[in-house]
Amino acid sequence: MKTAYIVKGYRTAVGKAPKGVFRFKRTDELAAETIQFMMEKIPQLDKLRIDDVMVGNAMPEGAQGLNMGRFISLMGLKTIDVPGVTVNRFCSSGLETIAMATAKIQSGMANCIIAGGAESMSAVPMSGYKTELSYDIAKSGHEDYYWGMGNTAEAVANKYKVSREDQDAFAFNSHMKALKAQEEGKFDEQIVPITVNQIYVDEQGKKSTRSYTVTKDEGPRAGTSLEILAKLPAVFAAGGSVTAGNSSQMSDAAAFVIVMSEEMVKELNLEPIARLVSYAAAGVEPSLMGIGPVKAIPKALKQAGLKQEDISLIELNEAFASQSIAVIRELGLNSDIVNVNGGAIALGHPLGCTGGKLSVQLFDEMRKRNLNNKYGIVTMCVGTGQGAAGVYEFLK
Repeated sequence: MKTAYIVKGYRTAVGKAPKGVFRFKRTDELAAETIQFMMEKIPQLDKLRIDDVMVGNAMPEGAQGLNMGRFISLMGLKTIDVPGVTVNRFCSSGLETIAMATAKIQSGMANCIIAGGAESMSAVPMSGYKTELSYDIAKSGHEDYYWGMGNTAEAVANKYKVSREDQDAFAFNSHMKALKAQEEGKFDEQIVPITVNQIYVDEQGKKSTRSYTVTKDEGPRAGTSLEILAKLPAVFAAGGSVTAGNSSQMSDAAAFVIVMSEEMVKELNLEPIARLVSYAAAGVEPSLMGIGPVKAIPKALKQAGLKQEDISLIELNEAFASQSIAVIRELGLNSDIVNVNGGAIALGHPLGCTGGKLSVQLFDEMRKRNLNNKYGIVTMCVGTGQGAAGVYEFLK
Protein backbone atom coordinates (compact mmCIF):
# COMPACT_ATOMS: atom_id res chain seq x y z
CA MET A 1 0.00 0.00 0.00
CA LYS A 2 1.27 3.45 -0.91
CA THR A 3 1.71 6.26 1.60
CA ALA A 4 -0.41 9.41 1.27
CA TYR A 5 0.68 12.72 2.74
CA ILE A 6 -0.94 16.10 3.23
CA VAL A 7 1.40 18.78 1.91
CA LYS A 8 -0.67 21.97 2.22
CA GLY A 9 -3.87 23.15 3.86
CA TYR A 10 -5.73 26.44 4.10
CA ARG A 11 -9.14 27.74 5.06
CA THR A 12 -11.09 30.93 4.71
CA ALA A 13 -12.25 32.89 7.68
CA VAL A 14 -15.71 31.84 8.84
CA GLY A 15 -18.55 34.27 8.20
CA LYS A 16 -21.86 34.33 10.01
CA ALA A 17 -24.95 33.24 8.09
CA PRO A 18 -27.20 34.45 6.67
CA LYS A 19 -26.20 38.11 7.05
CA GLY A 20 -22.46 37.97 7.64
CA VAL A 21 -19.36 38.99 5.73
CA PHE A 22 -19.74 36.31 3.05
CA ARG A 23 -23.41 36.82 2.24
CA PHE A 24 -22.38 38.33 -1.10
CA LYS A 25 -19.96 35.49 -1.90
CA ARG A 26 -20.99 32.29 -3.63
CA THR A 27 -19.81 28.98 -2.19
CA ASP A 28 -18.03 27.99 -5.40
CA GLU A 29 -16.21 31.34 -5.42
CA LEU A 30 -15.07 30.89 -1.81
CA ALA A 31 -13.78 27.43 -2.59
CA ALA A 32 -12.14 28.31 -5.91
CA GLU A 33 -10.24 31.25 -4.42
CA THR A 34 -9.04 29.09 -1.53
CA ILE A 35 -7.71 26.50 -3.97
CA GLN A 36 -6.01 29.18 -6.09
CA PHE A 37 -4.27 30.59 -3.01
CA MET A 38 -3.12 27.12 -1.96
CA MET A 39 -1.82 26.25 -5.42
CA GLU A 40 0.28 29.42 -5.45
CA LYS A 41 2.15 28.05 -2.44
CA ILE A 42 3.35 25.03 -4.45
CA PRO A 43 4.51 26.50 -7.78
CA GLN A 44 6.27 23.26 -8.74
CA LEU A 45 2.94 21.37 -8.77
CA ASP A 46 1.51 21.29 -12.30
CA LYS A 47 -2.27 21.53 -11.94
CA LEU A 48 -2.67 18.97 -14.73
CA ARG A 49 -1.16 16.37 -12.39
CA ILE A 50 -4.03 16.74 -9.95
CA ASP A 51 -6.28 13.71 -10.29
CA ASP A 52 -9.43 15.08 -8.67
CA VAL A 53 -11.02 17.84 -6.62
CA MET A 54 -13.25 16.43 -3.86
CA VAL A 55 -15.59 18.88 -2.18
CA GLY A 56 -17.61 18.11 0.93
CA ASN A 57 -20.98 19.86 1.06
CA ALA A 58 -23.94 19.13 3.33
CA MET A 59 -26.66 20.89 1.34
CA PRO A 60 -25.88 20.31 -2.36
CA GLU A 61 -28.81 22.18 -3.88
CA GLY A 62 -29.63 25.67 -5.09
CA ALA A 63 -26.40 27.64 -5.47
CA GLN A 64 -24.54 24.56 -4.24
CA GLY A 65 -26.17 22.13 -6.66
CA LEU A 66 -25.28 20.55 -10.02
CA ASN A 67 -22.13 18.82 -8.68
CA MET A 68 -20.55 21.96 -7.29
CA GLY A 69 -17.25 20.11 -6.93
CA ARG A 70 -16.80 20.10 -10.69
CA PHE A 71 -17.49 23.82 -10.96
CA ILE A 72 -15.01 24.50 -8.17
CA SER A 73 -12.38 22.52 -10.07
CA LEU A 74 -13.09 24.48 -13.26
CA MET A 75 -13.05 27.82 -11.46
CA GLY A 76 -10.17 27.16 -9.10
CA LEU A 77 -7.76 25.41 -11.44
CA LYS A 78 -8.92 27.04 -14.69
CA THR A 79 -8.61 23.87 -16.73
CA ILE A 80 -11.13 21.37 -18.04
CA ASP A 81 -8.77 18.45 -17.44
CA VAL A 82 -9.18 18.00 -13.67
CA PRO A 83 -12.51 16.44 -12.62
CA GLY A 84 -14.47 17.34 -9.53
CA VAL A 85 -16.95 15.61 -7.24
CA THR A 86 -19.29 16.66 -4.44
CA VAL A 87 -19.47 14.43 -1.35
CA ASN A 88 -22.17 14.56 1.31
CA ARG A 89 -22.04 13.05 4.78
CA PHE A 90 -23.55 16.16 6.34
CA CYS A 91 -21.23 17.62 9.00
CA SER A 92 -18.34 15.23 8.30
CA SER A 93 -18.32 15.79 4.53
CA GLY A 94 -15.07 17.76 4.54
CA LEU A 95 -13.29 15.08 6.56
CA GLU A 96 -14.83 12.34 4.43
CA THR A 97 -13.24 13.77 1.28
CA ILE A 98 -9.80 13.77 2.90
CA ALA A 99 -10.30 10.12 3.88
CA MET A 100 -11.46 9.26 0.35
CA ALA A 101 -8.49 11.05 -1.19
CA THR A 102 -6.09 9.28 1.15
CA ALA A 103 -7.60 5.87 0.37
CA LYS A 104 -7.46 6.44 -3.39
CA ILE A 105 -3.81 7.41 -3.23
CA GLN A 106 -2.96 4.50 -0.93
CA SER A 107 -4.62 2.10 -3.38
CA GLY A 108 -2.70 3.50 -6.34
CA MET A 109 -5.80 4.95 -8.02
CA ALA A 110 -4.47 8.52 -7.76
CA ASN A 111 -1.32 10.49 -6.95
CA CYS A 112 -2.63 13.95 -6.06
CA ILE A 113 -6.06 15.08 -4.91
CA ILE A 114 -7.41 18.36 -3.56
CA ALA A 115 -9.88 17.55 -0.78
CA GLY A 116 -11.91 19.48 1.76
CA GLY A 117 -15.25 21.21 1.87
CA ALA A 118 -17.24 24.37 1.29
CA GLU A 119 -20.58 25.56 2.60
CA SER A 120 -22.63 28.73 2.52
CA MET A 121 -25.53 28.63 4.93
CA SER A 122 -26.32 32.11 3.65
CA ALA A 123 -26.99 30.59 0.23
CA VAL A 124 -28.67 27.34 1.29
CA PRO A 125 -30.23 27.11 4.76
CA MET A 126 -30.09 24.17 7.16
CA SER A 127 -32.10 21.24 5.71
CA GLY A 128 -32.18 22.91 2.30
CA TYR A 129 -35.12 24.47 0.51
CA LYS A 130 -37.38 21.50 -0.19
CA THR A 131 -36.94 18.35 1.85
CA GLU A 132 -39.49 15.62 1.15
CA LEU A 133 -39.82 13.25 4.11
CA SER A 134 -41.32 9.76 4.09
CA TYR A 135 -44.69 9.57 5.82
CA ASP A 136 -44.34 5.78 6.01
CA ILE A 137 -41.12 6.08 8.01
CA ALA A 138 -42.61 8.66 10.35
CA LYS A 139 -45.80 6.69 11.03
CA SER A 140 -43.85 3.46 11.62
CA GLY A 141 -42.38 4.85 14.82
CA HIS A 142 -39.16 6.22 13.35
CA GLU A 143 -40.02 9.90 13.36
CA ASP A 144 -36.73 10.50 15.18
CA TYR A 145 -34.98 9.85 11.85
CA TYR A 146 -36.19 13.33 10.92
CA TRP A 147 -35.67 15.16 14.19
CA GLY A 148 -34.05 18.56 13.92
CA MET A 149 -30.54 18.84 15.30
CA GLY A 150 -31.71 21.01 18.19
CA ASN A 151 -34.18 18.36 19.29
CA THR A 152 -31.42 15.77 19.37
CA ALA A 153 -29.28 18.16 21.42
CA GLU A 154 -32.08 18.40 23.99
CA ALA A 155 -32.35 14.60 24.03
CA VAL A 156 -28.61 14.29 24.68
CA ALA A 157 -28.78 16.88 27.46
CA ASN A 158 -31.59 14.95 29.14
CA LYS A 159 -30.11 11.45 28.75
CA TYR A 160 -26.60 12.41 29.82
CA LYS A 161 -27.72 14.92 32.46
CA VAL A 162 -25.95 17.95 31.04
CA SER A 163 -27.26 21.01 32.88
CA ARG A 164 -28.06 24.40 31.38
CA GLU A 165 -25.35 25.91 33.58
CA ASP A 166 -22.73 23.50 32.26
CA GLN A 167 -23.77 24.18 28.68
CA ASP A 168 -23.54 27.94 29.12
CA ALA A 169 -20.16 27.67 30.84
CA PHE A 170 -18.87 25.52 28.00
CA ALA A 171 -20.12 28.05 25.44
CA PHE A 172 -18.57 30.95 27.34
CA ASN A 173 -15.21 29.18 27.48
CA SER A 174 -15.38 28.49 23.74
CA HIS A 175 -15.71 32.21 23.06
CA MET A 176 -12.96 33.13 25.51
CA LYS A 177 -10.52 30.64 23.97
CA ALA A 178 -11.38 31.79 20.45
CA LEU A 179 -10.96 35.46 21.33
CA LYS A 180 -7.60 34.77 22.96
CA ALA A 181 -6.50 32.81 19.89
CA GLN A 182 -7.48 35.69 17.62
CA GLU A 183 -5.64 38.21 19.79
CA GLU A 184 -2.52 36.04 19.64
CA GLY A 185 -2.79 35.64 15.86
CA LYS A 186 -3.23 31.88 16.14
CA PHE A 187 -5.38 31.67 12.99
CA ASP A 188 -3.61 34.23 10.82
CA GLU A 189 -1.34 31.89 8.85
CA GLN A 190 -4.08 29.37 8.03
CA ILE A 191 -6.64 31.87 6.70
CA VAL A 192 -6.87 32.81 3.02
CA PRO A 193 -7.73 36.51 2.47
CA ILE A 194 -11.00 36.70 0.55
CA THR A 195 -12.21 39.86 -1.20
CA VAL A 196 -15.96 40.41 -1.25
CA ASN A 197 -17.81 42.77 -3.58
CA GLN A 198 -20.84 44.03 -1.71
CA ILE A 199 -23.86 45.31 -3.60
CA TYR A 200 -25.73 48.11 -1.84
CA VAL A 201 -27.97 51.11 -2.45
CA ASP A 202 -26.14 54.41 -2.02
CA GLU A 203 -27.45 57.71 -0.64
CA GLN A 204 -28.84 58.63 -4.06
CA GLY A 205 -30.82 55.40 -4.16
CA LYS A 206 -28.62 53.91 -6.86
CA LYS A 207 -27.17 50.42 -6.97
CA SER A 208 -23.49 50.49 -6.09
CA THR A 209 -20.63 48.14 -5.17
CA ARG A 210 -17.91 48.33 -2.55
CA SER A 211 -15.17 45.84 -1.71
CA TYR A 212 -13.69 44.55 1.52
CA THR A 213 -11.29 41.75 2.42
CA VAL A 214 -12.09 39.13 5.06
CA THR A 215 -9.23 37.71 7.11
CA LYS A 216 -10.82 37.11 10.52
CA ASP A 217 -13.46 34.72 11.84
CA GLU A 218 -16.64 36.66 12.47
CA GLY A 219 -18.17 34.54 15.23
CA PRO A 220 -16.33 35.13 18.53
CA ARG A 221 -18.24 37.56 20.74
CA ALA A 222 -16.14 39.71 23.05
CA GLY A 223 -19.22 41.05 24.81
CA THR A 224 -20.66 37.73 25.90
CA SER A 225 -20.88 36.67 29.54
CA LEU A 226 -22.37 33.90 31.64
CA GLU A 227 -25.10 36.32 32.68
CA ILE A 228 -26.03 37.12 29.08
CA LEU A 229 -26.00 33.44 28.11
CA ALA A 230 -28.20 32.55 31.08
CA LYS A 231 -30.91 34.97 29.91
CA LEU A 232 -31.31 33.40 26.47
CA PRO A 233 -34.47 31.33 25.99
CA ALA A 234 -34.49 27.67 25.02
CA VAL A 235 -35.31 27.45 21.32
CA PHE A 236 -36.03 23.78 20.65
CA ALA A 237 -38.17 22.60 23.57
CA ALA A 238 -40.38 24.19 26.21
CA GLY A 239 -38.42 24.16 29.43
CA GLY A 240 -35.35 23.00 27.54
CA SER A 241 -31.71 23.95 27.99
CA VAL A 242 -30.39 24.34 24.43
CA THR A 243 -30.21 27.98 23.33
CA ALA A 244 -28.78 29.99 20.48
CA GLY A 245 -25.91 30.85 22.81
CA ASN A 246 -24.82 27.30 23.56
CA SER A 247 -25.27 26.03 20.00
CA SER A 248 -22.94 26.33 17.02
CA GLN A 249 -23.34 29.28 14.70
CA MET A 250 -24.65 29.01 11.14
CA SER A 251 -21.70 29.82 8.93
CA ASP A 252 -20.07 30.28 5.52
CA ALA A 253 -16.54 29.03 4.76
CA ALA A 254 -14.25 26.84 2.65
CA ALA A 255 -11.20 24.74 3.55
CA PHE A 256 -8.97 22.44 1.51
CA VAL A 257 -5.83 20.34 1.70
CA ILE A 258 -3.62 18.75 -0.95
CA VAL A 259 -3.16 15.00 -0.50
CA MET A 260 -0.23 13.52 -2.40
CA SER A 261 1.55 10.19 -2.85
CA GLU A 262 4.96 9.71 -1.27
CA GLU A 263 6.49 9.32 -4.73
CA MET A 264 5.19 12.69 -5.90
CA VAL A 265 6.18 14.36 -2.63
CA LYS A 266 9.77 13.23 -3.18
CA GLU A 267 9.74 14.12 -6.87
CA LEU A 268 8.60 17.69 -6.15
CA ASN A 269 10.93 17.99 -3.15
CA LEU A 270 8.08 18.85 -0.79
CA GLU A 271 7.89 18.47 2.98
CA PRO A 272 4.68 16.75 4.11
CA ILE A 273 2.91 18.27 7.08
CA ALA A 274 0.66 15.39 8.11
CA ARG A 275 -0.89 12.07 7.17
CA LEU A 276 -4.30 10.64 7.89
CA VAL A 277 -3.58 7.48 9.88
CA SER A 278 -7.16 6.26 10.18
CA TYR A 279 -10.74 7.34 9.62
CA ALA A 280 -13.98 5.90 10.93
CA ALA A 281 -17.67 6.68 10.69
CA ALA A 282 -20.18 5.11 13.07
CA GLY A 283 -23.93 4.96 13.51
CA VAL A 284 -25.86 5.89 16.65
CA GLU A 285 -29.51 6.49 17.53
CA PRO A 286 -30.75 9.34 15.29
CA SER A 287 -32.43 10.92 18.32
CA LEU A 288 -29.03 11.05 20.05
CA MET A 289 -27.09 12.23 17.01
CA GLY A 290 -24.68 14.33 19.04
CA ILE A 291 -23.13 11.37 20.78
CA GLY A 292 -21.68 10.06 17.50
CA PRO A 293 -18.00 10.68 18.36
CA VAL A 294 -18.33 8.32 21.34
CA LYS A 295 -18.45 5.44 18.86
CA ALA A 296 -16.35 6.94 16.07
CA ILE A 297 -13.27 7.90 18.11
CA PRO A 298 -12.61 4.42 19.60
CA LYS A 299 -13.19 2.90 16.17
CA ALA A 300 -10.63 5.21 14.55
CA LEU A 301 -8.13 4.69 17.38
CA LYS A 302 -8.42 0.91 17.04
CA GLN A 303 -7.72 1.17 13.30
CA ALA A 304 -4.63 3.24 14.05
CA GLY A 305 -3.43 0.93 16.83
CA LEU A 306 -3.49 3.84 19.28
CA LYS A 307 -5.03 4.71 22.63
CA GLN A 308 -6.57 7.97 23.84
CA GLU A 309 -3.41 8.65 25.83
CA ASP A 310 -1.46 8.78 22.56
CA ILE A 311 -3.44 11.81 21.34
CA SER A 312 -1.94 15.28 21.83
CA LEU A 313 -4.75 17.50 20.49
CA ILE A 314 -8.43 17.05 19.62
CA GLU A 315 -10.66 19.20 17.44
CA LEU A 316 -14.20 18.21 18.48
CA ASN A 317 -16.87 19.99 16.49
CA GLU A 318 -19.11 21.84 18.92
CA ALA A 319 -22.44 21.34 17.22
CA PHE A 320 -23.98 21.96 20.64
CA ALA A 321 -22.53 22.36 24.11
CA SER A 322 -24.74 19.53 25.38
CA GLN A 323 -23.33 16.94 23.00
CA SER A 324 -19.75 18.19 23.30
CA ILE A 325 -19.87 17.85 27.08
CA ALA A 326 -21.52 14.42 26.83
CA VAL A 327 -18.82 13.19 24.43
CA ILE A 328 -16.00 14.48 26.64
CA ARG A 329 -17.53 12.87 29.73
CA GLU A 330 -18.42 9.53 28.14
CA LEU A 331 -14.97 9.02 26.65
CA GLY A 332 -13.10 10.60 29.55
CA LEU A 333 -11.31 12.98 27.20
CA ASN A 334 -8.73 15.37 28.61
CA SER A 335 -10.48 18.74 28.35
CA ASP A 336 -7.13 20.51 28.29
CA ILE A 337 -6.39 19.19 24.79
CA VAL A 338 -9.90 19.61 23.33
CA ASN A 339 -10.58 22.72 21.22
CA VAL A 340 -7.70 24.67 22.70
CA ASN A 341 -8.53 27.68 20.49
CA GLY A 342 -12.29 27.51 20.87
CA GLY A 343 -14.82 25.59 18.84
CA ALA A 344 -17.86 25.94 16.63
CA ILE A 345 -19.97 27.67 19.27
CA ALA A 346 -17.60 30.63 18.91
CA LEU A 347 -15.97 30.08 15.53
CA GLY A 348 -18.91 28.67 13.57
CA HIS A 349 -19.93 25.40 11.95
CA PRO A 350 -20.02 25.64 8.14
CA LEU A 351 -21.45 22.10 7.83
CA GLY A 352 -19.73 20.37 4.88
CA CYS A 353 -16.63 22.52 5.28
CA THR A 354 -16.09 21.78 8.96
CA GLY A 355 -14.02 18.59 8.61
CA GLY A 356 -11.55 20.35 6.33
CA LYS A 357 -11.51 23.47 8.48
CA LEU A 358 -10.81 21.57 11.70
CA SER A 359 -8.06 19.59 9.99
CA VAL A 360 -6.30 22.78 8.91
CA GLN A 361 -6.66 24.21 12.42
CA LEU A 362 -5.28 21.02 13.97
CA PHE A 363 -2.19 20.99 11.76
CA ASP A 364 -1.45 24.65 12.44
CA GLU A 365 -1.78 24.31 16.21
CA MET A 366 0.34 21.16 16.30
CA ARG A 367 2.99 23.03 14.33
CA LYS A 368 2.94 25.91 16.78
CA ARG A 369 3.35 23.46 19.67
CA ASN A 370 6.16 21.54 17.93
CA LEU A 371 4.17 18.31 18.18
CA ASN A 372 6.18 16.59 15.46
CA ASN A 373 5.36 12.90 15.01
CA LYS A 374 2.51 13.24 17.49
CA TYR A 375 -1.15 12.42 16.92
CA GLY A 376 -4.30 14.52 16.78
CA ILE A 377 -7.97 13.84 16.17
CA VAL A 378 -10.67 15.65 14.21
CA THR A 379 -14.15 14.45 15.13
CA MET A 380 -17.78 15.43 14.89
CA CYS A 381 -21.33 14.25 15.30
CA VAL A 382 -23.29 13.87 12.06
CA GLY A 383 -26.97 14.40 11.32
CA THR A 384 -29.35 11.39 11.29
CA GLY A 385 -27.33 9.59 13.93
CA GLN A 386 -23.70 9.26 12.93
CA GLY A 387 -20.26 10.16 14.16
CA ALA A 388 -16.94 10.52 12.36
CA ALA A 389 -13.32 10.72 13.48
CA GLY A 390 -9.98 11.02 11.76
CA VAL A 391 -6.63 10.35 13.42
CA TYR A 392 -3.74 12.38 12.02
CA GLU A 393 -0.02 12.12 12.55
CA PHE A 394 1.53 15.57 12.40
CA LEU A 395 4.92 15.45 10.71
CA LYS A 396 6.28 18.99 10.47
